[in-house]
Amino acid sequence: MFFKTWRALRQRGVMGINQRNGDYVLRYNRRHLYPLVDDKLLTKERALGAGIRVPDLYAVVDSEHDISRLPKKLADRTDFVIKPAQGAGGDGILVITDRFEGLYRTTSGRLLTEDDIGHHLSGILSGIYSLGGHRDRALVEYRVTPDKVFSAISFEGVPDIRIIVLCGYPVMAMLRLPTRQSQGKANLHQGAIGVGVDLATGITLNGTWHNRVIQRHPDTANPVAGVQLPDWHEFMRLAASCYELTGLGYLGVDLVLDKDRGPMMLELNARPGLSIQVANDAGLAKRCARVERHIDQLNATGRNESVEERLQYCQQKFATGELSMGSVPVSS
Repeated sequence: MFFKTWRALRQRGVMGINQRNGDYVLRYNRRHLYPLVDDKLLTKERALGAGIRVPDLYAVVDSEHDISRLPKKLADRTDFVIKPAQGAGGDGILVITDRFEGLYRTTSGRLLTEDDIGHHLSGILSGIYSLGGHRDRALVEYRVTPDKVFSAISFEGVPDIRIIVLCGYPVMAMLRLPTRQSQGKANLHQGAIGVGVDLATGITLNGTWHNRVIQRHPDTANPVAGVQLPDWHEFMRLAASCYELTGLGYLGVDLVLDKDRGPMMLELNARPGLSIQVANDAGLAKRCARVERHIDQLNATGRNESVEERLQYCQQKFATGELSMGSVPVSS
């Protein structure tokens, strides 16, 4: 049964974790470039230099002394986000939405004192949320307010869009929607929903929740398919541009849609997960192989494509519904 399932996955172009690691992450991502994506501050600085829109940075906290000075720096800010520079999976992120009588209100309505904020920042500095447990820094930045297009299909928090890019070619996209179970975080492992997105149009497809295909959001009961994401071409352009930004050939680009500022790049991932295949009912290996053949043909003629040409190629070639995976499970 195991070998039958494995063979069926391979025939349908589904990428497994070993193939992802061996054929794409190790092959296309040079190790010395990892800090550019593993450290959110480095990512932000590089993006600003390249003209890629990112949330404004209010402050960087890298010492206990910085913690004591932060309230003064944020005196005129009613809302902001605190996150570990080297965090992963949304851990350690604290979202402040408002102030009340000298206290800070979180997305869940909980009220925190300045001492509570300081304690959280101390934890970030100690490395409890960082990759490998190394000493870390905290970023304090602009709080994204989701576009109203998400109001019917998301529960609190900020939805984001993950686009997987191979050598500058976007090959698959997924909208990640927070749920009550994920506590407002757009993290699939914590219970968020992944919704496939048609690369050509930016229209949402069916969703996946705990590796099960679903049609409706569990909290709002509204259909997740058929939603047109605004400014889709700009999302695709930002994602494709992150190849030149980092030099990493296999990349997960996470973007958000702010109601006032439009699409912005949030962070990058050199080891993007695989559940995006379930959300799109399509195999990553099949699409990546097609892009690799295309690049080989270009190399044979000595020609490179611009960002716009790369987008046009992917939007033409990767049509919705090109591959049906049925109910075969895929590891995230």
